[in-house]
Amino acid sequence: MAQESIHEVVRNRYGAIARSVDNSSEQAASCCGTSSDCCGDGAECGSSSGLYDMSLLEGLPIDVTGLSLGCGDPVSIAGLKPGETVLDLGSGGGIDCFLAARQVGETGKVIGVDMTPDMLLKANANKAKMGVKNVEFRQGQIEAMPVDDNSVDVIMSNCVINLSPDKAAVFHEAIRVLKPGGRVSISDIVTDGEFSAELRAQTDKWAECVTGAIDVTAYTGIMRDAGFADIQVVDKNDAGDIIQRETGMPRIFSARITARKAVSQTTTS
Repeated sequence: MAQESIHEVVRNRYGAIARSVDNSSEQAASCCGTSSDCCGDGAECGSSSGLYDMSLLEGLPIDVTGLSLGCGDPVSIAGLKPGETVLDLGSGGGIDCFLAARQVGETGKVIGVDMTPDMLLKANANKAKMGVKNVEFRQGQIEAMPVDDNSVDVIMSNCVINLSPDKAAVFHEAIRVLKPGGRVSISDIVTDGEFSAELRAQTDKWAECVTGAIDVTAYTGIMRDAGFADIQVVDKNDAGDIIQRETGMPRIFSARITARKAVSQTTTS
């Protein structure tokens, strides 16, 4: 499949999710979206309250918590500090950006990057409603981030890199924009084994955070090849409660992964 065709399918799906959520009655969602047709029997198909420590969500409006499209909590393992600059890849409605903004404080900054205009509209509306000053949302693709070299302390991402058709480009870009010694905190869908070429070609499943996922060993290998060190799979949980596994598919997990860029490593575009 051409990369742009995958981007288009993903953009259209998440644009439709953003448009379908009514501001007066937000519906909780996971990487599956607001529909339960990609979840197993009895699955809640995600709720931000099921992904995060409830204390983190205190004070966030339903407009934010109800449009949580993640598969885990990358914020709690990021070790954010006041004054740091944080980049969220595939920021969606902004939940992880707003959680990070609280931790980096007024002297810090959070940048959210998303390629879907409708999601950016939601995120900016949420920002205005909350009166948040240290968050900025930018339109762009995570394979070509609209971010300066060596400018970010921490990169977070929540159930987004699996959607990319060029994961190597994502991690090379991450190395480029991170400061020396900078770190990543990722929650993503990974597998134990690989999908067949026929399953990979199912773009609808790709956009549902399924067939774009790769084996966790291959995932961390791509990170290592890009230049990351101290790669740790913090935890790996069966994703059966948010993704319906069909016959012929490998086992699917939600994993949280951290890593660092070497202190001595500087990069340029």
